[in-house]
Amino acid sequence: MSLAIGWLITAFVLTLLLVRGAISYAHHKGMLDQPGQRRSHSSPTPRGGGIGVVVATLICMPGALRSMGEPWSLGVVASLATALVLVALAGWWDDHSSLPALPRLGLHLVALLGFSTALVATGLSWWWLPLLLLAGAWSINLHNFMDGIDGLLAQQALFVTVGIALMAWAESQSALAVATASLAAASLGFWMFNRPRARIFMGDVGSGSIGLLIFAFSAMLWRVNQALLWPAMILSSAFVVDASLTLVVRIWLGRRWYAPHREHLYQWLSRRTGSHARVDMMYGAWNLLAVAPLTWLAWGHPAWALPITMFVYLVASAVWLALKRRCLRHPPFKARHVVA
Repeated sequence: MSLAIGWLITAFVLTLLLVRGAISYAHHKGMLDQPGQRRSHSSPTPRGGGIGVVVATLICMPGALRSMGEPWSLGVVASLATALVLVALAGWWDDHSSLPALPRLGLHLVALLGFSTALVATGLSWWWLPLLLLAGAWSINLHNFMDGIDGLLAQQALFVTVGIALMAWAESQSALAVATASLAAASLGFWMFNRPRARIFMGDVGSGSIGLLIFAFSAMLWRVNQALLWPAMILSSAFVVDASLTLVVRIWLGRRWYAPHREHLYQWLSRRTGSHARVDMMYGAWNLLAVAPLTWLAWGHPAWALPITMFVYLVASAVWLALKRRCLRHPPFKARHVVA
């Protein structure tokens, strides 16, 4: 227990120090997100603060996975650390100067191929490999899409990773639990600077990396007990539904779905309410009042886990449609840029 607490404190403190340094670095390099038509902030704000989460997790995660009880194989740990470096590198490059979509996707796929191959090599059927690649690529991108207002991604990452860590701990997988909790501690450290009003944004270096790690930890939990896939999916329901339905609607309407936009529900809500903090509270309320108890229910009743997961996603989709229609019928009464 003392070793576990040590890893968590290290992740939290390292993130605080690194993000504070990232603010100075971003000002020095001119890495500032300017307000604009596709932005949800009203003043120039540094970006790239997610590097603190990446470095802290990169230091603590492998140590936890190898030093705690039930350690993971060196191949899985090394491939995950390498994947994290590659995805973070693509994001860091894009935060400094725009990286074209194809090279960025190529780095993501190389990273995912290494980790997924190592995980499958632990005894899974190789038929799982393409599904792991698809799920990982979508997780990286959807978390990037959902990083558009102050505090939301850090808050979601904290919630999801705490849930995964608790399930891993209950399965006597202390190594996975502490590794996942180290990301939770790092996310909390970053949230201290990113909560409304944000002093720094996460940037692609952080959003893509968090998407990779949430996918990886969920896949590792599934590897331990396949029935835990469904509770893990419930934990991520808010982001998966918002990102997925927004993409489907844009494709259905014939829009350039790959182009930057502000059509996710959280972006509409931030314009409608005029507040990032209120939107964070809405997503937090969904997680605490609906997702947390239903995750616990699916976890405790494996035979009902799939129907419960389907129910959660159906309800989340219905809520998404209702709120989106309300936003469309009642346009924002505030200015284009919202306050934190």
